[in-house]
Amino acid sequence: FAAQRHVLTYMEDAVSQLLENREDISQYGIARFFTEYFNSVRQGTHILFREFSFVQATPHNRASFLRTFWRCFRTVGKNGGKYSSICYYLLTAQEYHCLLQLLCPDFPVELTQKAARIVLMDDAMDCLMSFSDFLFAFQIQFYYSEFLESVAAIYQDLLAGKNPNTVVVPTSSSGQHRQRQPPNDCSPLDGVEASLFYQCLESLCDRSKYSCPPSALVKEMLSSAQRLTFYGFLMALAKDQGINRALGALPDKGDLFLDPAMDQELEKLIAQVSGLSISGPTSSSGDAANLPVRNSPRINSPWKLLHHRRKMDAESEGSNEETDSSEN
Repeated sequence: FAAQRHVLTYMEDAVSQLLENREDISQYGIARFFTEYFNSVRQGTHILFREFSFVQATPHNRASFLRTFWRCFRTVGKNGGKYSSICYYLLTAQEYHCLLQLLCPDFPVELTQKAARIVLMDDAMDCLMSFSDFLFAFQIQFYYSEFLESVAAIYQDLLAGKNPNTVVVPTSSSGQHRQRQPPNDCSPLDGVEASLFYQCLESLCDRSKYSCPPSALVKEMLSSAQRLTFYGFLMALAKDQGINRALGALPDKGDLFLDPAMDQELEKLIAQVSGLSISGPTSSSGDAANLPVRNSPRINSPWKLLHHRRKMDAESEGSNEETDSSEN
């Protein structure tokens, strides 16, 4: 159970953060730190502003990152259907990558480009994409990245006339393998035979230690196809709502822009900001001067944020004292 849930990964990370921020944590207690840490893991907020190596370390981390990205930026494409002729509801791969970097500063651009290629296929990489198209393609590319690397190798072998599946000879004590070589009668434009492709994928899912889409859903998805290309397969994965539900990170496409809980939090935040703006002192520079401004740094843990805020507040008080003395 511990290995399946990657408990050791989270324990090591918690201890690492505990040692890194021990001065701040000593004021609140170790027990409280571990309680808040594992609550954040359960809620999926533990991946915010973390390094990519941690974000992609476990399936739960990947699902949490996908869910966070959706909740933070779903409004990017909320009105895309109504105003589809307005370009700013559609973004390029580079612009989506900038959004990803707001949550994970060192997120690799290669993953973003691979997700965009699922949507754009042969189109130029600077073409515009809707949020929903990019999000579901990104989900497949990010969550199943190791699986897709193996699928790409299988696809290339099939195109070359090789069968990646090896057959173990039962009578052989040495574990020798023999490989079946089907004739090379297909071209890259035609793709590969769907049934043979699925047999290879089924074998891959059985032996893979990485996350794979449910083989039953993949079989159902490919049952109506005779031949398919690699990117055609990836697009089918991205569009399949059964696979999306099995992964469990994102809602169905019809509910993609609905998030009542987040909407309530945003309404509360807007009300607080509006209240500060209205109740604050008037200024000749307009209402914008009444809004509090604070640059939030990229952080590795909530304890760093707490320490930074205390430091910022102390510097702010010192600055106010200097200003008051200069005016006197």
